[in-house]
Amino acid sequence: MAKQKLLTKDIESKLLANDYQDFKNKPYLKLFNPAGAGTWLLSEYYPEEKIFFGICDLGMGFPELGYVSLEEIESVNLPFGMKIERDAYFEPKKTLEEYFTEYKAQGYVG
Repeated sequence: MAKQKLLTKDIESKLLANDYQDFKNKPYLKLFNPAGAGTWLLSEYYPEEKIFFGICDLGMGFPELGYVSLEEIESVNLPFGMKIERDAYFEPKKTLEEYFTEYKAQGYVG
């Protein structure tokens, strides 16, 4: 099975076009743990440091806004040889702020 690319050129260009820490940005990248908890909605990418900014939810009921490393996400080893995956069908319908408000009320990223 071919490894899925987490960051495509198309998504990278959309993230790079977003304004720095503007919560009105749309998160164009959704990553998730296929074996359990962990979801990230990411609206910005900083290629020099290989980090993203967005909503990070490790499944403990406290979604946060923050930074996450692409290299750290790629290095996560899950059961049965699985890795963190990109939701290939995700299309943002809201801004990062709208998602965050909703997720804080729910206690998780849906």
